[in-house]
Amino acid sequence: MEPILDVKSITMDFGGLRALDRLDLDVQKGEIVALIGPNGAGKTTFFNCITGLYSPTRGDILITPPGKKTERINGLKPNHVTERGLARTFQNIRLFQNMTVLENVMIGRHCRTRTGVAGAMLRLKSAREEEQTIVDHSRAILERIGLSQFVNDLSKNLPYGAQRRLEIARAMATDPFLLLLDEPAAGMNAQETRELDNLIKKICDEDGISILLIEHDMKLVMSLSDRIFVMDYGRKIAQGTPEEIKNDPEVIKAYLGEDPDA
Repeated sequence: MEPILDVKSITMDFGGLRALDRLDLDVQKGEIVALIGPNGAGKTTFFNCITGLYSPTRGDILITPPGKKTERINGLKPNHVTERGLARTFQNIRLFQNMTVLENVMIGRHCRTRTGVAGAMLRLKSAREEEQTIVDHSRAILERIGLSQFVNDLSKNLPYGAQRRLEIARAMATDPFLLLLDEPAAGMNAQETRELDNLIKKICDEDGISILLIEHDMKLVMSLSDRIFVMDYGRKIAQGTPEEIKNDPEVIKAYLGEDPDA
């Protein structure tokens, strides 16, 4: 089966620093895939290459959206990557703090709108109808994510875990086939992490959105993932099922800094 994301030999240089070194990774339709590694391994740089924030020095980033042909997306601007069905969240929460929860999700829907600036300014019937569709769609996402009770609250007033879920809701509003989550459990307490675990599984199983996530919470990673890729110093050092990764000597060495048999 052809992967929906196929990254081949991605290399990213910043001057004399090689942040990514011939990294390969793939995601199949319906999978939850984790990318893990020590701090500074290059995980967020990898996400930035996939989503258009960086243009990799070498390598190929290929996507095959369901029902569409394979396309190379190297060098595309972030908004064009989003239009093609990849959406992401960030390590640091990037909500519009003084806008409502509903408005934050509606902004995520912008890349799927057809009304031009003139139509919106003139309040044409088609523009009004599309705006109502966006409102309805956004409310439905908030219901699924479990945030409907906050719909009219300012995003800055939400509890921390709810702000994290709102970022996911905004990303889902773009209608992605692949959702990239950059440390979604960062700063969460145990209860919030359990809720996140259930939410990610629900998005994959019920909404049919594949997931690629960076995460340091190993309990969450082992619970969620179908496959795990492990990075260290910009290189892939292992890949496999959670059970395989848990017992991999190279992975243990990367995290503990020593040979487990020493």
